Amino acid sequence: TNAFVTTIQITLAAAIISTLLGTLAAIGISAMKKKNKAIMLGATNIPLLNADIVTGVAIMLLFVHFMSLGFTSMLIAHVTLGLPYIILNVMPRFQQLDKNVYEAAQDLGASAVYAFVKVVLPEIIPGIVSGFFFAFTVSMDDFVVTYFTKGAGINTISTMLYQQLRRGINPQMYALSTLLFLTILILLGLINHMSATKQKKADRREER
Repeated sequence: TNAFVTTIQITLAAAIISTLLGTLAAIGISAMKKKNKAIMLGATNIPLLNADIVTGVAIMLLFVHFMSLGFTSMLIAHVTLGLPYIILNVMPRFQQLDKNVYEAAQDLGASAVYAFVKVVLPEIIPGIVSGFFFAFTVSMDDFVVTYFTKGAGINTISTMLYQQLRRGINPQMYALSTLLFLTILILLGLINHMSATKQKKADRREER
């Protein structure tokens, strides 16, 4: 159905965009001084600490003044939801990174971009992948923010289920909901597995 296609489009697009922006933001925050870094991390945590309905209504009121509600507004809202998860997953990787290795690569003649791709990126990839899965899961599972920012004529699986509760749910929606649940369950399992693997590697490094 259209709701399923829209859900996949929004979820994938939001996860990819938030991953790119979140990674760039994490790079910038990691280069800041301690005070500025604390301020930025505090701002990053605001969407996580706020209730979903507060975030949804706030984003809706902001969009109403600048644009019409629709696919674009919903995509921006989902990117906003996913950004904190990317930043908070990538930042610890920067804290574990040995900056001397990056500087050594530049001293040996590597350009800044080449040194980043060959030295820094492999170290932060696990955080980027974990953040992507988190953003994907949160975006796919979201209802409240989607409901307030989707506009007329656009539905995701969660908003369509809410609408059909009033007049009876189409049996096809049970199958879609099952697929959605299994997808989220698999993603959460992958996230937990990656976190456990990352922790084991970190423990081994400390032992060495």
